Amino acid sequence: MNTRRTLFALAFLVLAGCKPDTPATSPSAPATPAGGEKVKLSFIPKNTGNPYFDGIAKGLTDTCAEIGCEVSVTGPSTAEPTSQISFIKDEVQRGAKVIVIAANSPDALNATLDEAKAAGVTVLTVDSDLTGNESHRDVGIFATDFSKMGEFLLDLIGKNINYEGKFAILSATTDAPNQKAWVASINELIKQPKYAKMQLVDTVFGDDKDQKSVTEAEGLLTKYPDLKGILAPTTVGVTAAAKVVESRKVFDKVKVTGLGTPDQMRRFVKDGIVPNFALWSPPDMGVVAAHVGVSLAKSELKATKGTKFSCGKLGEKEITDKNILIIGPPVIFTKENIDQYHFQ
Repeated sequence: MNTRRTLFALAFLVLAGCKPDTPATSPSAPATPAGGEKVKLSFIPKNTGNPYFDGIAKGLTDTCAEIGCEVSVTGPSTAEPTSQISFIKDEVQRGAKVIVIAANSPDALNATLDEAKAAGVTVLTVDSDLTGNESHRDVGIFATDFSKMGEFLLDLIGKNINYEGKFAILSATTDAPNQKAWVASINELIKQPKYAKMQLVDTVFGDDKDQKSVTEAEGLLTKYPDLKGILAPTTVGVTAAAKVVESRKVFDKVKVTGLGTPDQMRRFVKDGIVPNFALWSPPDMGVVAAHVGVSLAKSELKATKGTKFSCGKLGEKEITDKNILIIGPPVIFTKENIDQYHFQ
């Protein structure tokens, strides 16, 4: 999925004026290096065709249109550990000065990213980090405190099943750094007395593919007829699980929740298929990544702990330990508030 400090109602707005406090820069100044050429930025998502990463791409493209940088979006069709390597190399060859990547693996990309950095490319991670290998990128930009997302997600499903009964996890890939960490955290946290009446019976992986996720969700319902909940910390997985409980007409018995986008999940929530789900703003990661990447490429910013940013309506942000920048909290979407949010 965090100790949240900002109001997520502003999260999906395109922001202006995001710049480092020192040195001062004009919000309208074009994003060009000393030679006058626009900074070229490339976004490599985990996989293409995923609405979650489309949101990050929108934040990047909208912001680059405002500040004058060039942006391209390219990536693999599948979220495999090494599937992004060729795209990183291609973008360096094409002259990218900033690579923004949602890493498919915490270590499989390290050598390739080192080659990019040696060529003068600024490397930023968004959404999922090179956990344990942070030195291979410059800054990690994350919508929320992912280190606490496991607890957040466990409480989310816990509240939906009254902290009692069997539940299962429908995750993305086995190697996705963020989800891997969240699942590991859930497996530890569930040993606490608070969750004594809850039983995690299985964790399955839909590989962020629609049909595979549907098949895995169907398999869970068949294997565990007394299942009370499915937790899907992936936008593809939570939609697939919602479709399955709807088609089998068991949504009154099996509660589905997890991470998804408002436009993607609106019908399921308003129809009572899914009681609630959560997410932060994917576009905000793109907005901040564009400004940070351009500032680093222009040598207006040093990627060091304690550097602060004023990011318009997002408020002041700060680079913290391991050069991590956290944007803000997630929101829990319900029937009562979901129409206030519109992003994919």
